[in-house]
Amino acid sequence: MRKIFVVLSLLLLSVMPAAAGAAGWQEGLAPPGVPAAAFPAPSRKVAGIVTDTWRDEQSRDQAGEAERVMRLLDVKPGLDVADVGAGSGYYTVRLARRVGPQGHVFAEDVVPDYLDRLARRVDAEGLAGSVTLVHGEPHDPRLAPRSLDLALLVHMYHEVTQPYGLLWNLRPALRPGARVAVIDARKETASHGTPPELLRCELAAVGYRQTAFYELQESTYLAVFEPAAGPASPTAIRPCSASQT
Repeated sequence: MRKIFVVLSLLLLSVMPAAAGAAGWQEGLAPPGVPAAAFPAPSRKVAGIVTDTWRDEQSRDQAGEAERVMRLLDVKPGLDVADVGAGSGYYTVRLARRVGPQGHVFAEDVVPDYLDRLARRVDAEGLAGSVTLVHGEPHDPRLAPRSLDLALLVHMYHEVTQPYGLLWNLRPALRPGARVAVIDARKETASHGTPPELLRCELAAVGYRQTAFYELQESTYLAVFEPAAGPASPTAIRPCSASQT
């Protein structure tokens, strides 16, 4: 009887990893980074996460949103890109088709239900081999070191409860020459947007410098950054105040 129990236990253990992966996403590709408590809180309001979708995809495609953004960012075959705060995957699937089999997309989100739905979408669109879904945290995207050529944050920065931690823990995932691109609306953070001056200030506080800025449709913008000299430690970060923006 004991022998049968051991065999059954081993069988269960062999099945568990496959079952855990059936949802299609990873708990994290990198060890936990610097904990959230090490960073100062933002000196502004944080919008709540209310949906995994920003506008319907048909209207966004009719406006040429994704095509223009990928052209401006020079997204091409072979790049490894993170869609941070991927939500329903509007950019995830379009990025995956653009980078092709030589590249890869890491679709990160903090909401497990969003990742479950996105996993099903990626499978249905035949992109499972080109996309890895990652369960991140508000202060840490949990992306592997030196895995990215580009990190794209679309209409989600204002919802990040610990932006300084997120930006700090994102830096190790960036390869030399990698960029961080943010799309957001010209609104206050409580109204689901980020004023460009505030965005520049908060990224500069963690050691990023802006290299490009583009106006998009309907009062939205695309801001591009790259790592530069940053604070020596999380405790040296100084939160941006309204007077600084």
